[in-house]
Amino acid sequence: MVSHSGLITVMQRAARKAAPRLRRDFGEVELLQVSRKGPADFVSMADKRAEQTIVEELRHARPDWGLLLEEGGVIEGDPSKPRWIVDPLDGTSNFLHGIPHFAISIAVEEPRTGITQGLIYQPLTDESFWAEKGRGAWLQDRRLRVSARRDLADALIATGIPFFGHGDLGRWSAILQAVAPEVAGTRRFGSAALDLAWVAAGRYDGFWEEGLKPWDTAAGILMVREAGGFVTDFKGADRAQETGQVLAANDQLHSKLHKLVAGALR
Repeated sequence: MVSHSGLITVMQRAARKAAPRLRRDFGEVELLQVSRKGPADFVSMADKRAEQTIVEELRHARPDWGLLLEEGGVIEGDPSKPRWIVDPLDGTSNFLHGIPHFAISIAVEEPRTGITQGLIYQPLTDESFWAEKGRGAWLQDRRLRVSARRDLADALIATGIPFFGHGDLGRWSAILQAVAPEVAGTRRFGSAALDLAWVAAGRYDGFWEEGLKPWDTAAGILMVREAGGFVTDFKGADRAQETGQVLAANDQLHSKLHKLVAGALR
């Protein structure tokens, strides 16, 4: 059994407590009450219930910590203490259309050192991806490493596509036109958290997307780095979480992808 800090235990407990209701709601997706939060940005009762369950567990464990929530916004805590960053259902559109690809994402952000722990949990497959700063990235008890592919021609690259009311389709198209002819394939599965977890696991060789929020990326960025990968924004700076631009890959491919992305945006 791999040892980890008590914070990972707290996050796993919270995610697993929210998971059964998500699985039940997913099985009855047609019956869900759904409201519009914005153009093509749906929030379901499942989202809200999952977030409430996770928040209750996290606050019980660390009552003086703040939270940054996708649905609930900011809940203030002791500013000298860490805060939780939570996405209770990353891949909501998949969920609402009966597509079994979504995840719970939870991260710990320290006031001075940034993200130190992250968890991405897939309720349907029971896959628990987790990482701790300086202690590696893991899938259950198996150590994760990014892929070892060196050539773009062999690489499978994931992305997120702009959709109604969100993103710049022209910028994305320019990047796709630069990247697609150079790689073995591109994929868009609809959950940035899982995309980053899969880069850490070596299932994808790289990933790019912009317009992301901290709750989409906080756990995943740490995971890729702890698995030996590189994550930057599109300018190559260490500001992916702040800018919402994420370019992730292994050490062999990141610079090559960055060159293509930067060239497409000139």
